[in-house]
Amino acid sequence: MKTIDFSYFIERFNAGEMDEAEKEWFRKELEGNEKLRLEVDLRRKTDMVLKERDIMNLRNKLNAIEKKRSEPVPETKPRKRLDIRYAAVVASVVLLGSIALLSRGKPDSDEIISRYYQPYEVATISRSANIASNTDNFRLAVEYYNIRDYRNAAIYFSRVLDDNPGDMHTELLNGISNFEIQNYPEARGSFSKVIEDNNNFYIDHAQWYLALCYIKTGETEKAVSQLATIEDSRTIYRKEARKILRYLK
Repeated sequence: MKTIDFSYFIERFNAGEMDEAEKEWFRKELEGNEKLRLEVDLRRKTDMVLKERDIMNLRNKLNAIEKKRSEPVPETKPRKRLDIRYAAVVASVVLLGSIALLSRGKPDSDEIISRYYQPYEVATISRSANIASNTDNFRLAVEYYNIRDYRNAAIYFSRVLDDNPGDMHTELLNGISNFEIQNYPEARGSFSKVIEDNNNFYIDHAQWYLALCYIKTGETEKAVSQLATIEDSRTIYRKEARKILRYLK
């Protein structure tokens, strides 16, 4: 069973981008999930604080410019006074333009990862019968993964895969663990295996994380190709893929 990554839905819910059917589904999820309710509330408050901070920063800068304009100007010829006023107006325009450009500027790879990357959540450690012999290794791997000790998680996920190379769930988690410890070649390999298997529940996630992996390693053309594939699909990542493509193209 797929694990739901609520980060995408929280962002859409708080931004008012959900249609009525999605809102109804999400509200039902909120009713029975206190952790999710707290996360939604925390993100909403964080967004409000950030917006208020941006507004205050802009207001303070404009006030400073206005204060400078209002300061007494030594008695000079009329033309010089006009030049000073003109310069102040130009400074205001330049400041506003700079702020606009900064807000619209394209984020670099680290900013994209910071904005869109969330590790896959492991909600259960129940395993299929064909890997029963590795239950202890998997359990340890998940425990390390959930406390964000990704280096040890990768070690134990790798042990599971040594005996069960067809376990695509573990392969995905191994890829994410290696992504977290910046072992990008190993991460790419794991995500690619999940995609190439083409017969599991984790392909959508693997495609998404592989695209982020390409972004992190500066392989822009591969990232664009992978994101375009995601954008054309019906996965939960398609809208994020579309947004990132605007930055990369």
